[in-house]
Amino acid sequence: MSATIVIGPYSEADRAALTEAFAPVFVASPAELAGLDNATREAARAVAFKGHRPFDGAAMDLLPALGLIANFGVGYDAIDVAAADARGIRVTNTPDVLNDDVADLAVAMLLMRGREMEQASQWARSGQWKEKGEYRLNRKVSGGKAGILGLGRIGREIADRLAAFKMEIHYFARSEKETPGWIYHADPVSLAAAVDYLVVVLVGGKETEKFVSAEVIEALGPRGILVNISRGTTVDEAALLDALEQGRLYGAALDVFLGEPDIDPRFYALDNVVLQPHQGSGTVETRAAMAKLQRDNVAAFHAGAPLLTPVN
Repeated sequence: MSATIVIGPYSEADRAALTEAFAPVFVASPAELAGLDNATREAARAVAFKGHRPFDGAAMDLLPALGLIANFGVGYDAIDVAAADARGIRVTNTPDVLNDDVADLAVAMLLMRGREMEQASQWARSGQWKEKGEYRLNRKVSGGKAGILGLGRIGREIADRLAAFKMEIHYFARSEKETPGWIYHADPVSLAAAVDYLVVVLVGGKETEKFVSAEVIEALGPRGILVNISRGTTVDEAALLDALEQGRLYGAALDVFLGEPDIDPRFYALDNVVLQPHQGSGTVETRAAMAKLQRDNVAAFHAGAPLLTPVN
C-alpha cells in the first residue's frame, strides 16, 4: 500500500514525478477520499494537496495515520490548519519560489489599467488607429503613491518594484516593519485614503474575509486603482463592483475572484477592470519549482527529516 495520497489537478509532468518518487494513490478532491478502500486510507501517512476545495477535519479523519498535508501553493486557506493541529498533522506550503512571478503580475496589471493597455491594443488591432487616429490619452502611473496591504514576502517584492517606478510606498501590516523609509498605516482605511494604488497581498481565510471593505474602497476613491493578487475573499466584491459601475473607483486589476472560475458576469461589462485567470504563479519555471518543493516536503516527512517550509 502507498504511504502517500495525491489530491488535486496535477499536470502530466507533475503526476509522473510524484509517481516516480512515491508511487502514490491519486484522487481528484478530498471528497473522493471516502471512496477509497479502508486499507488504502489506513496506509496513507502523507497527502500532496493541490486545489481550493476544503480539506477539513472530516476529510483528515478518513486517513487515521495521516501526519502531513503538503500544499501546492503559498496560500493554504483551503486546509483547516486548526483541525490539522488538533490531530497532530503537519502542514507545509510552497513559499518564496513564486514571489517574483506574482509580484511581476501585480505590477503588470497596474500598468495595464493605468495605461489602458488592453483597450489600446484593441484600438490598434481593430484598425481604429488607422481610421480614427491616435488612442486617447490615459494615465501616468510612475510617481504615484502605492499602498501594500500585507507586507509579507510577496508584498515586499511588489513594493520594491513599485519603488523603482519612483513611487512613495505606504503599507499595512499587523505591526510596523523595518523598511527603507516606507510609511506605516495601522488600519486599511487610513492606508487606502493615503494612496493612489492599493495592492492587496493578504493571506486568505476567515480572518481576512472582506478585509477590503466598502469603507476601504470608498477611501481609495475615484482616482484609485485596486490590485488584488491574494484571494477573492479578501475583498468585498459586491462593494467593489458597485464602486466600479458607479465611477466611485477609477479601476481594478484582479487575478482572483469569489467563486472562481465562475466569476460575477458584472465584471465582463466593465472597461475599467483588468481580469486575469488566477495565474499569478503561472509560469513553467515557477510551477515546476513549486511542485519540486512540495515533493521535497513529502520526501523529508517520509525520511523523518525536518520539513522545509512548515506552516504549523
